[in-house]
Amino acid sequence: MSVIYGKYKQTLNDIANELSTRLEIHNNNIYDKTGYKLFEHISSRVKSEESMIEKCERKGVPANYESALGLMRDAIGIRIVSTFIDDIQTNIDYIKNMPDVTVVKEKDYIKHAKPNGYRSYHLILDVEWDEEDFRGNTPGHYFVEVQLRTIAMDSWAALEHQLKYKKDVPNHELIESELKRVADEINSCDLSMKTIRNLIRGSI
Repeated sequence: MSVIYGKYKQTLNDIANELSTRLEIHNNNIYDKTGYKLFEHISSRVKSEESMIEKCERKGVPANYESALGLMRDAIGIRIVSTFIDDIQTNIDYIKNMPDVTVVKEKDYIKHAKPNGYRSYHLILDVEWDEEDFRGNTPGHYFVEVQLRTIAMDSWAALEHQLKYKKDVPNHELIESELKRVADEINSCDLSMKTIRNLIRGSI
């Protein structure tokens, strides 16, 4: 049995797979009808036990399934990566209308980027599930964090993640400054790409 997720570990995996599958089917249906994809790829994961235990300890809460599934809202994570920035809103609209899914929190880090330049759109979902949750409720309710971003934002975030967790990087401040500059350029390019695509489609 999972150290921190207890008997709910498999349920977390099942929910991650179910939501990813729903989104992939919708993406394929749109592609079949229009020839355009709403996203290029999607990934899902259940946060590793080590990471969840570390987060609970950092937050000063017990490292148990009550904390992991009730206080922390990212045990299940889904990332949706689109080519164009306006497809992010289209995906958000679809998620908000999915059955058994309620958005309980959202943060727009695209319009309001973090100081370091990070851009992404975050949703916290409450997903109703047929099986019991850790509170003993059936149907159960589980939190899922969804991140939506463009390919360019995703590449930037991967570099920023490496810088954040790699120790003893020379010229750390210079790299941070360059990342911030590139983040602003990426945002400008994403908006330009959106405009060009709309011109090609005749939307403007």
